[in-house]
Amino acid sequence: MDMERQHRLLKWIVAGAMTLFAAGAGAEEEGYLTLTAGYESTTGKYGTASATDIETVPLSALYESGRWAWKLTVPYLRVTGEGSVVASGGGRGRRAVTTTTVATRTTNSGLGDVVAMAIYNLYAAENVDAGIDMAGRIKFGTASTTLGTGKNDYAAQLYVYHSIADFTPSVIVGYEVLGSSAEVPLDNVYYGAVAGDYRFGELTNGGIEYRYAQQASATAAEQREVIAYINQEVGKEVFLRAYLVKGYSIASPDSGFGLTISAGY
Repeated sequence: MDMERQHRLLKWIVAGAMTLFAAGAGAEEEGYLTLTAGYESTTGKYGTASATDIETVPLSALYESGRWAWKLTVPYLRVTGEGSVVASGGGRGRRAVTTTTVATRTTNSGLGDVVAMAIYNLYAAENVDAGIDMAGRIKFGTASTTLGTGKNDYAAQLYVYHSIADFTPSVIVGYEVLGSSAEVPLDNVYYGAVAGDYRFGELTNGGIEYRYAQQASATAAEQREVIAYINQEVGKEVFLRAYLVKGYSIASPDSGFGLTISAGY
């Protein structure tokens, strides 16, 4: 199968997952809604001479019903730098070095790329917290070209997890078709993550996640970063999450931190 046919097939898979979700969401099952607001700040040089600072304020809604879940994320971005880095996807999303630069540091802000995801639970164990989820994701190019690529991205991934007492390891494997243009030429990438989560008590859990993505352009590099996080239930169905980010490649931020608060209904 040639590359163009692979791209079309992946887009059909993502669109099909969204359509199937719409049908599944109509089933008469009690649903669960989670609303989340957050703040993230990262800084990195991304292979350039000076640092680019990215602040993200994401708002998201996750609706779960039976084996289905759907998530929509709308981020606000504020990017300060010399114009050679775009924050496509928002926050720790895809970053690419462009050929357009300015002589002085400037700040651009506004709506980031809206992301929609449909998730289906392929398998759930009966006697242990374990399962396999399949997801389709569309990143819409809603950000201005000073903040993002202006193109849509399409991704499909598998998420596998299995708890062992209070410890839950997990793995994500995915493939993403990136919107490319003459200004920001991008290649499609495989990506993944491995994580370990530990439950310290009834209200507290935390862990470490390692993320990887292939080189997305000739002027970029592989993404390699580690996230350490802690979750705390601070009220009935209200959760506070704090995390630190450390990058290990020039395509990832040098460092960063974030905080989110979620409420379930």
